Amino acid sequence: MEKKYPLPPFTLETAKQKIQLAEDAWNSQNPEKVSLAYSENSEWRNRDTFVNGRKEIVDFLTNKWQKELHYKLKKEYWAHTEDRIAVRFEYEYQTKEGIWFRSYGNENWEFDENGLMKKRYASINDLEIQESERQF
Repeated sequence: MEKKYPLPPFTLETAKQKIQLAEDAWNSQNPEKVSLAYSENSEWRNRDTFVNGRKEIVDFLTNKWQKELHYKLKKEYWAHTEDRIAVRFEYEYQTKEGIWFRSYGNENWEFDENGLMKKRYASINDLEIQESERQF
């Protein structure tokens, strides 16, 4: 069985490690690499989109990063329990039309015993910004 370290139960240190690994993976903009952190039957809610399983994760992220250019993400620890982690995040991107956005939100993650994320619920708000307002 595949394992994705660190494994639950999480400590503050291992929860923060898991968050940094997720941030690094998402900033790679490699949908296949990102999908490997999730269980085969992982469930997502991302805004108003529901995604189930790795194939749909890859499809979702491929489409996302074709539209969100110059993507850069920062995740921060919020809270954790033995098998759950909550994060606060923000990211910036530019549309094909040249418009910049900063997106803010919260994610709630639940992991299986092998350290694979089985549930991801993201609430996200978008703010149009000027290029001069970019933070990343």
